[in-house]
Amino acid sequence: QVQLVESGGGSVQPGGSLRLSCVASGIDVSPYALNWYRQVPGNQRELVASIGGDESLYYEDFVEDRFVISRDNSKKMVYLQMNRLKHDDTATYYCNIHMDSGPVWGRGTQVTVSA
Repeated sequence: QVQLVESGGGSVQPGGSLRLSCVASGIDVSPYALNWYRQVPGNQRELVASIGGDESLYYEDFVEDRFVISRDNSKKMVYLQMNRLKHDDTATYYCNIHMDSGPVWGRGTQVTVSA
């Protein structure tokens, strides 16, 4: 069974930084794109960043060069370094893999940006 577990969320002031981590189990992640999504209650879950199995990178426009996604296949980990955080970045952040059998999601980690 494939499982994803996120960590690293917390409360931070505007302008601060957080590093999110996600560890996978039950799967060799190396062929897959690894993704970070986020969701605010009442809104749809939205893609934040993606790193392909070939290390190709994608960021949504709202990231504005503030976040860096990276991966370590040997540890089955994906990371999201978030800098210059804004109040609008407050959300639950989810790790995701899209597999042929369907998407796999972690339970999420809460990020709160507040003065």
